[in-house]
Amino acid sequence: MPLLSLNNLVKGFPSENGRRVEVVRIPSFELAEGEQVLLRGESGSGKSTLLNLIAGIVVADSGEITIGDNSLGPLSESKRDAFRARSLGYVFQSFHLLDGFSCLENVELGMSFGAGVDRAFARELLERVGLRNRENYRPSALSQGQKQRVAVARALANRPRLVLADEPTGNLDPKNAVAALELIQSLCRENGAALLLVSHDPQLGAQFDRVVELSELNQADSLQSGEGDAA
Repeated sequence: MPLLSLNNLVKGFPSENGRRVEVVRIPSFELAEGEQVLLRGESGSGKSTLLNLIAGIVVADSGEITIGDNSLGPLSESKRDAFRARSLGYVFQSFHLLDGFSCLENVELGMSFGAGVDRAFARELLERVGLRNRENYRPSALSQGQKQRVAVARALANRPRLVLADEPTGNLDPKNAVAALELIQSLCRENGAALLLVSHDPQLGAQFDRVVELSELNQADSLQSGEGDAA
């Protein structure tokens, strides 16, 4: 049994002229327990939309997304939210940290939607990402690389089975990008989580169990006609 399975997944959005533009059409894709896969795709390949579909943030038009024993299709919005909080970690390119909260509180906030806040583990994660001495800092006082590390800690806060990462090195300089990727991968291995990371960076492939080209996986009509989204 794969951890993640996609079957005949389709998603489209209305365009400015009212015509529906298909962004995602994936006949089949699987990810095994603990596997680390790079989905490589340029802007417009549908990669962000795909991750949001898997996370249950966006609802598919048709097809099936199965994570473990759970099919997302039949779940209500509230149940999708609960499942995401309990079973998934998500590292966003823009971090999505809340500046009104400290680093520690941002990590704990991720826990609060799942099994509950475990301050000792939140502090352990911040120590693991090298920010134990910054736990009371707000994100505005951190560098881009430090914000990314807080985002990684938050994504692992509920010990998820699957971690999704959307261009997690895109806002970082080369040195911090390498460190961030190594951190994400090592933390996933330590916690037994599978990793699905999307990026356009051609240098990342050697560090993954498997590389999948989105141009080959995604058969959306808009991509064939050059009208893909910006994701």
